[in-house]
Amino acid sequence: MFKATTAPQDPMILQFVPILTQACEILREEYQQYCSGAAFDIEKKKDDSPVTQADYRANTYLTQALAEISDLPLLSEEGSQKGRHDWPEFWLLDPLDGTKEFLHQRPEFTINLSLVRGNLTTFAILAIPAQQLVYFCPEQGMPFKYDIQQDGWYEYVQSVQAETVQVGLSQSSQKKPKYAAYLESLAKLTDFDEIKAGSAYKFCMMLEDRVDIYPRFHPTCEWDTSAGQCLIERIGGGLVDFKGRPFSYNQRETLLNGGFIAYKTKDMQKLAFQALADMQDGD
Repeated sequence: MFKATTAPQDPMILQFVPILTQACEILREEYQQYCSGAAFDIEKKKDDSPVTQADYRANTYLTQALAEISDLPLLSEEGSQKGRHDWPEFWLLDPLDGTKEFLHQRPEFTINLSLVRGNLTTFAILAIPAQQLVYFCPEQGMPFKYDIQQDGWYEYVQSVQAETVQVGLSQSSQKKPKYAAYLESLAKLTDFDEIKAGSAYKFCMMLEDRVDIYPRFHPTCEWDTSAGQCLIERIGGGLVDFKGRPFSYNQRETLLNGGFIAYKTKDMQKLAFQALADMQDGD
């Protein structure tokens, strides 16, 4: 959870406030245009996933903004991946995470931006344009939340675990049998509620005490998880593969991730992996 505080003095965070404010406004404008039924460009990528004029417009703006403040290379979902293995430090960007949510008129899309040094994420930003909220993970210390509308700052503080576990699931999870099997195993261990939401929005829900465990059995890419992993690790949680290993970045030929378990606390990690072990025993 977050409590009101004064603006942080971290120069990197402050440098990004106007940039993310403008990026959120761009995507809000695009979303309103799309929902109004106006003409709207939508294409299909090679993997059959959608990409829209909103993705491209946000990418263009953020690419230019980053170039003005930093000499580091940029690895973006909508940009070139050439030469990335030679980069010891770079920006990792998804200018519109949750394009399917956007197109289904669910305002659960995000902007994901992170700074990767070596194979680790050291600074991260998750923004929710529809809510005009921006979450920052500084290079040191607890995350901050910035409310664009109120020009208000909030600092993360630990809270007491609720009695009922909240399980974050993707909107499409009901179509995939592994999720049903996992929830069946989890039900043997605890009471829980299912929370369905799109994209990296679920990481924001973890920060807001609305999700405790987020299992993922279908693919994501590195720009989908880097910022969220950084934020939830900072509050004592984590994002790990099914062998318990934290994700590392820009180390493989592919940018596709395998499955993972994200969790808010160590207790939730233990519970999540007990359910996973039971599920795997039943296979």
